[in-house]
Amino acid sequence: MEAGKKRLATLVGCNYFDTRNELRGCINDVDSMRGLLVGRFGFRPEDVAVITDEPGSEVLPTGKNIRAALRSMADRAEPGDVLFFHFSGHGTLVPAVEPHHHGRSRRDEAIVPVDFNLITDVDFRQLVDRLPPGVSFTIISDSCHSGGLIDQEKEQIGPNSAASARAAAPPPDDRRRSRGASRTLPCEDILQHVSSLSAVESEHVGDHLLDIFGGDASAKYFSRSTSTPEPPADAVGADDGILLSGCQTNETSADTGPGEEEGEDGKAYGAFSNSVRLVLGEQEEGEGGMSNRELVLRARKLLRERGFEQHPCLYCSDENADAPFLWQQQGEQL
Repeated sequence: MEAGKKRLATLVGCNYFDTRNELRGCINDVDSMRGLLVGRFGFRPEDVAVITDEPGSEVLPTGKNIRAALRSMADRAEPGDVLFFHFSGHGTLVPAVEPHHHGRSRRDEAIVPVDFNLITDVDFRQLVDRLPPGVSFTIISDSCHSGGLIDQEKEQIGPNSAASARAAAPPPDDRRRSRGASRTLPCEDILQHVSSLSAVESEHVGDHLLDIFGGDASAKYFSRSTSTPEPPADAVGADDGILLSGCQTNETSADTGPGEEEGEDGKAYGAFSNSVRLVLGEQEEGEGGMSNRELVLRARKLLRERGFEQHPCLYCSDENADAPFLWQQQGEQL
């Protein structure tokens, strides 16, 4: 990377302590990722923001605080910079703003902060669109239903790609089994919670989030309140948004308990976050950077070998699919 170019990261882990939605591995995920970023990928410790709901945390991973951290990274970004966001926690599917968008009913992807102020696929699309040219923004979302979390980003590995089908094919004697707790929080549960706090009468979760959080709610729901149509699917060209999702849109991601991973350190982790860490850890120091495509395919393979049924996906431009993860050597080409 060229001298003076920045590497900025925001890492968010939500364990949802003392709730019926509690998870165990999310804070461990981001702690482990922080060590990897600083020790292997050249991030300065002061440029890595960690936001968790660990007891005693001064800044909690609410929707407002996560958005503020992401905006702060975007505001600091200059051409050639590398931005990274890792979310470990619950994901959900929410009703689309336009119920008959593209002629059918659909649900869209969102991550779930601790206050349920959802951050949606539209929010991530807007964040990518505001970045200066030549700034990469990589997301790892270890959450349920995370495929497609950057709205309209091109699928490289996923349910509709040939590479996905080959990578997902089990061996002849496949003994896969469901493992770990699900990192999903059904939208119906979220709607029940936020509607109890809201003064409006509506069956759409977005109306309640707007009423409760106002200007801090997802941009997706402002378009609903003003009847502004979503942009057409071909409105977005190639950009440097890169999403590595823990699973496909219709799947769940696993939160594993201590001892559920063979040969591990006894801590709980997210199955996808842990697989990424292990795959990257196989690289020798000084070895050429692993591409985003290779990282996702190898994480898929490792998950399958360990008995998990989720299928990580990759969404980005054709160029970034084969670019090194976190642009380890990309500075030479800028």
